[in-house]
Amino acid sequence: PPSPLQPPGLPLAPCRSFSNNKIQVELNESSGVAMMKFKSPPVNSLSLEFLTEFSISLEKLENNRACRGVIITSALPKVFSSGLDITEMCGKSMEHYTEFWRAVQEMWLRLYGSNMVTVAAVNGSSPAGGCLVALSCDYRIMAENPKFSIGLNEAQLGIVAPFWFKETFVNVVGHRVAERSLQLGSLHPAPEALKLGLVDELVPEEKLMEKAAAVMAQWLALPDHARQLTKTMMRKAVLDRLVAHREEDIKNFVSFISKESIQKSLRMYMEMLKKRK
Repeated sequence: PPSPLQPPGLPLAPCRSFSNNKIQVELNESSGVAMMKFKSPPVNSLSLEFLTEFSISLEKLENNRACRGVIITSALPKVFSSGLDITEMCGKSMEHYTEFWRAVQEMWLRLYGSNMVTVAAVNGSSPAGGCLVALSCDYRIMAENPKFSIGLNEAQLGIVAPFWFKETFVNVVGHRVAERSLQLGSLHPAPEALKLGLVDELVPEEKLMEKAAAVMAQWLALPDHARQLTKTMMRKAVLDRLVAHREEDIKNFVSFISKESIQKSLRMYMEMLKKRK
């Protein structure tokens, strides 16, 4: 099938691709739309290396005058991203936890604060950090498959979503839905995610990319500056709060994650995942 970024009947548009190990990026310079695909088998875990590549890719696109929007999706079947890589948070040094958490913050600051139009094409399950990535975009389209679920399920692992995860969530679904969902660590199947406003629409899997391209075109029909200033106005308070409290947020994470009780529940969770396979 033709690429969703390539209008039918037109000569092939120049596509610049800069892919690295875990993230594949293609920029169609005539439409100004980039496609970013996560390809880090088995489940696109947000490891330190993945997060670093993600931030660098976003920065490259942000700095490219030809790029106005990015569609974020997964190259792996059935999973968008399984969220933060638990092995990065288990049995490592304080220095490692510090570096890892700074990379998580960096990814979110870049994505949530991006000047580009960001559309998440959620083509698989998207727990925890994967959900955060989708929540940080301007618009979320999910594959209409009740087997795919999305949510901030940190509480199930015995850990707690930090304030900026929480506020990103509240800004999408409202206080009550976020409060209940976070306390229960809920993963919402796609139809329920739509009902809660966690995703903006559901489409059949095979129509996902076509729909993402259409939504992108609709957002790009507006003057960039008006849209960008509006986005900044809506999102500035949360972004500023993390920027002002970055070091404190890292300290909180490191002291929390290195507690023996938390390490124990992460180890148990990892054991459970091994058994499932």
